[in-house]
Amino acid sequence: MRLGVLDIGSNTGHLLVVDARGGAAPLPAYSFKEPLRLAESIDDDGAISQVAAETLAAFVGTALEVAETKGCEEVIGFATSAVRDATNSDAVLDLVRERTGITLDVVHGEDEARLTFLAVRRWFGWSSGRLAVIDIGGGSLEIAAGLDEAPEVAWTLPLGAGRLARRWFREDRPRTDDELREVRRSIRAAVAKDAGSLLRGGAPDHAVATSKTLRSLARICGAAPSAQGPYVSRILPAAELAQWIPKLAAMRHEQVAALPGVAANRAHQMLAGALVAEGVFDIFGFTELEVCPWALREGVILERLDRLSVRAGLAGA
Repeated sequence: MRLGVLDIGSNTGHLLVVDARGGAAPLPAYSFKEPLRLAESIDDDGAISQVAAETLAAFVGTALEVAETKGCEEVIGFATSAVRDATNSDAVLDLVRERTGITLDVVHGEDEARLTFLAVRRWFGWSSGRLAVIDIGGGSLEIAAGLDEAPEVAWTLPLGAGRLARRWFREDRPRTDDELREVRRSIRAAVAKDAGSLLRGGAPDHAVATSKTLRSLARICGAAPSAQGPYVSRILPAAELAQWIPKLAAMRHEQVAALPGVAANRAHQMLAGALVAEGVFDIFGFTELEVCPWALREGVILERLDRLSVRAGLAGA
């Protein structure tokens, strides 16, 4: 079947069209995305601005037209941290439904971590042993770990790169050591609070990174470009990242945007994302993270296919 997955993230709206069937990897057929920056459009009362909500509704409408043009039998639409945490979440979802006819499901933080973990497990397989999966989104950080397809532990923290950039790095200027120290202290205290739930299960055999932020950081640190395809191993090393953080702190946004693998609309978030990654490395003792090309969207697709397979099996019984 041809399936459309409409992912309303904290940074970007993304429609991924895939050809999918049970027992096979989803095959990407088309991608349509636009920067929405919802995490940075939240006002002091915690509400998504009316302008951002209107922009979101317009994007969803266009994405549904694209999905129809590309022959999708079904479109699964969901929203993550920015919409989930907004004080006017219901109003934003109602606006989208009224304008477009689609109901966006709000993926809760633990489910986001769980579905991302499922995608990573399917990508790397059982030979990876105990997996730890780190996902830095625009609005939140998801962490999950376990031996099976469902993680033993999964939690979410409000440490997304966009959210932190809005809080700590609004001005486009170099950052002082004192500023970085304050941000580091805040990030590490938040990550360390529940770190024991992962560490008690033992050291992971394989530590994995997903999300555009971590892929970009890996590319900055020397990983292969996306043009070389999804099957090339890409590593984000802790030592290399540590060397890059002071460089990123000294750069303006246009300089960061000129680095390999960095999109212009995400350049202002890279320092914040790097500090979160650094905190994860230090708290959990990881020396590197391997980048997985699959993440939440693929997890949603795989779970949908699993359910279809179960129904087909019951119907044939």
